[in-house]
Amino acid sequence: MKAMIILIFFLFLVLAGCSSLTLKPGDFAWPIESVSKVDEKGMIEDKQYYFSLNVKELLYNETQDSINISNVTLRIIRDMKGYYFMTASKFKNVYVFGQIEGGLKLINKILVSQDGLENPAFNQRPPYIQLLNGQNPPVSLTKEGILEGENK
Repeated sequence: MKAMIILIFFLFLVLAGCSSLTLKPGDFAWPIESVSKVDEKGMIEDKQYYFSLNVKELLYNETQDSINISNVTLRIIRDMKGYYFMTASKFKNVYVFGQIEGGLKLINKILVSQDGLENPAFNQRPPYIQLLNGQNPPVSLTKEGILEGENK
């Protein structure tokens, strides 16, 4: 009986030591969007949020042009859950990325305009990201896509 109690106590200690530390809730939203001009190497840099990123593949995916990359100004915002939303003028899509070690991974590509955005801007409207496009009505976005009923 004594051996059984010692074994149970030992298992409890081992299992307690294996549990992962979780810090919740967390809010990773940026209060305002970041506007970053792409340089000739395909890089963007934001000094306010301390990040830099190579966006050549994103630009090629959207425009099918790998040469004219330095005339693009990307608009980026981060939602409460830590997902990055990116778009630019003339883009038809908003790209949603999740963070991975050393970079970002595409989570979703949201079609928002058949003709391309004219003058896009992002707003933080927790728990959504609001996309503005000139005089068009705002569109509420989540990482899954357009929030139906909110974009009228």
